[in-house]
Amino acid sequence: MSSPATPALHLLALNPDLDRAALAAQFARDGRLQIRDVLQPAAARELRAILARGTEWGLAWQAGAEGPRAARAAAFAAMPAAERTQIGQSVSQSAARGDYAFTYARYPILDAYLERWHPDSPHEILFEHINDQPFLNLVRDVTGMAELVKADAQATLFGPTHFLAQHADSHVGEGWRIAYVLSLAADDWNPDWGGYLNFYDDDGDIVAGYRPRFNALSLFAVPRLHAVSYVAPFAPVGRFSITGWFRDR
Repeated sequence: MSSPATPALHLLALNPDLDRAALAAQFARDGRLQIRDVLQPAAARELRAILARGTEWGLAWQAGAEGPRAARAAAFAAMPAAERTQIGQSVSQSAARGDYAFTYARYPILDAYLERWHPDSPHEILFEHINDQPFLNLVRDVTGMAELVKADAQATLFGPTHFLAQHADSHVGEGWRIAYVLSLAADDWNPDWGGYLNFYDDDGDIVAGYRPRFNALSLFAVPRLHAVSYVAPFAPVGRFSITGWFRDR
């Protein structure tokens, strides 16, 4: 007699013990929060494994007026070393001038889903779970925005020397309401490694900063000044996350 099949793991199986009322009160006060232990542990571990071992990482970057640009994994791997070096230099020089700049590894989950890069892959399943009612309802409950109807998604990996300069995500006309970062960083991420999600006031002071954590969901209303701080060259691991925006249309 065969044993019963093991149920498929839901990649966004939520922690049933979340105090949604308390979380909603914090969000109403600050317009942002980080929810720790948001997923059940097995789901969070599986997600991090998918990012660490099953994701084709390309590169996203912007150097002032040049960009934003992106290269898929195969195209980036085929780039001559001199071209990769030039990208890094252009990004650094733009940031030194105070121009908007960023660089990080990326897998565009929404694009891959719409263009069917890898049908029925874990990334496609994850995207459907992000847009399914349990996860949407968590975000609606915490933010008080019942009008949220869908989300996009990308996988990101901030490795040594990667960063995302200060910006505000002002695409309200496209329906962006809530930015999210589902952090799946190393359990023992050292603050000295950088990669913080920082929030700023109009004078450039940091008013809050969220350390990269394993199994933590950061939510914040946009537009809002924020950045991902520079990841130190000596950081031994990268900062894995799923990011995007919840939209009202």
